[in-house]
Amino acid sequence: MWDDFKKFIMRGNVIDMAVGIIIGGAFGKIVSSFVNDIVMPPIGVLLAGVDFKDLYMNLSKTHYASLADAEAAGAPVVKYGLFINNCIDFLIIALVIFLVLRALMKLKKPEVVEETEKECPFCKTKIAIAATRCPHCTSQLNESTEVR
Repeated sequence: MWDDFKKFIMRGNVIDMAVGIIIGGAFGKIVSSFVNDIVMPPIGVLLAGVDFKDLYMNLSKTHYASLADAEAAGAPVVKYGLFINNCIDFLIIALVIFLVLRALMKLKKPEVVEETEKECPFCKTKIAIAATRCPHCTSQLNESTEVR
């Protein structure tokens, strides 16, 4: 069992997945910092200084000056501002990942696919590229009759 476990752990895709999770976690911290420290402050300024994380709905009958006061008193609150922050965070993370993947796909060289089949000029079925006779209609294929 130990040998099977070592083989499983040492497979390339398990190690690749572990590296991807670690890099993804670090990347998530970068994007969260970008959202919280760079994107959200200007949005708050545009919305007359509103900080989304301070928006809440008090479910108790007592009035509290801030979310921190309500939480300190143990009052039930709906933190819809944090929900808005998390939604914006998600959208920006999705956009950044989309842009990064799009850039990587543009950098990646297109794979050259070698053709392995051709079309019979007589019956139009797919046949092996090296075929000299069509296995379907038995037509003799030569260079003059082949059309690619």
